[in-house]
Amino acid sequence: MIFEITTQVRVSSITEGQKWYEILLNKKPDFIPHEGFAEWELIPGCWLQVAEGPLTDGNGPIRLGVTNIETERKRLVEELKIDSFEIHSRPEVPVKWGTFTDPWGNRLGLFEYLDKREEQERIKTIIKTIEP
Repeated sequence: MIFEITTQVRVSSITEGQKWYEILLNKKPDFIPHEGFAEWELIPGCWLQVAEGPLTDGNGPIRLGVTNIETERKRLVEELKIDSFEIHSRPEVPVKWGTFTDPWGNRLGLFEYLDKREEQERIKTIIKTIEP
């Protein structure tokens, strides 16, 4: 049974990497177990690890769900100085999405549900899992 997920990206400097991901995620790390490593719990049971170490090619993208992809793209371009990225959609796909990279070459992305009722149902389901 799978009940939790962790994914990791590598950065050449944990100081710069942690700062960059704090802005991306709009929060400080939830857990820093040792030097060169920081973790964020994105939603219950879903962790993003940022580790200082050799960079890897071809990973990702890790896509983060947002309620307004255009607003988030604008914020990331302004605050993180990333290149603006194209937002894609296809008739058979229920989301629109875009991909960008962090300064270390890790592929990241955002997605937004096209059907706002479905989006609200997903949010309710996720929130229900974190309420006691």
